[in-house]
Amino acid sequence: MAVKLYKPTSAGRRIHSVTDYSVLRKNEKTPRNLISSKARPAGRNHSGKITVRHQGGGFRRKTRLVDFFRQDKRGVPAIVRTIEYDPTRSAFISLLAYRDGDKRYILTPQGVKVGDKVAYDETADIAPGNRMPLKNIPVGTFVHDVELIPGQGGKLARSAGNYVILQNLEAGYALLKLPSGEIRRVKETASASVGQLANADWMNVRLGKAGRRRLMGWRPSVRGKVMNPVDHPHGGGEGVNPIGLKYPKTPWGKHALGVKTRLKKKYSNHMIIKRRSK
Repeated sequence: MAVKLYKPTSAGRRIHSVTDYSVLRKNEKTPRNLISSKARPAGRNHSGKITVRHQGGGFRRKTRLVDFFRQDKRGVPAIVRTIEYDPTRSAFISLLAYRDGDKRYILTPQGVKVGDKVAYDETADIAPGNRMPLKNIPVGTFVHDVELIPGQGGKLARSAGNYVILQNLEAGYALLKLPSGEIRRVKETASASVGQLANADWMNVRLGKAGRRRLMGWRPSVRGKVMNPVDHPHGGGEGVNPIGLKYPKTPWGKHALGVKTRLKKKYSNHMIIKRRSK
């Protein structure tokens, strides 16, 4: 995977880059039962009031239904038919054609090519794209699309280039090191897919201009420091002023950085061995 650059024919194009999609291979139509349309609330709640600011507009996008379980296909081999772009996620997706005639989408790991065979099986090879319980995966392996609770479907490491490291197996639990640095326990019967997800260079793409951001569904955000004091805690002053407060605040005077949002009595606290580094 790589990032594609263009000739600097304009100011926006000069610092602009895109994902190189030449690695994608789509040689058949998307099955209609694997596409769904979903309304975009644009930051509004059920009453029509804006609860999340700076959202709205953007291209219409249709959601591809990705299979994060694969348990009902245990022991049924599949062949990778396509490697595709998904408009609703950063990772690439692959269309699998199972031996029984069914077709499903999965997240595409690095190293998987069109024509490869993948499977969900406890005795499957340790190869990218294969899925199995954590207890059957060697320690030190990179995995993605990991279940937090067995049978719940993959929840961890689902974005482009992401992976989780299986550090140890002990007392019925697997110790996982997450991308944030957090180390947590998960039951060893939870499933995971082998490998690191493709499109790792996605994080290096530079949008280059505001218009690309608008097409992604982001609306403009005005900095608090350029407002008047009546409009924002950061407002006021002459010229280019710093914030002038002990800590950044929201427009309503609340802490804006370093605020702990995790519940103190969350049910899964005992599963976390080491919190993520600050």
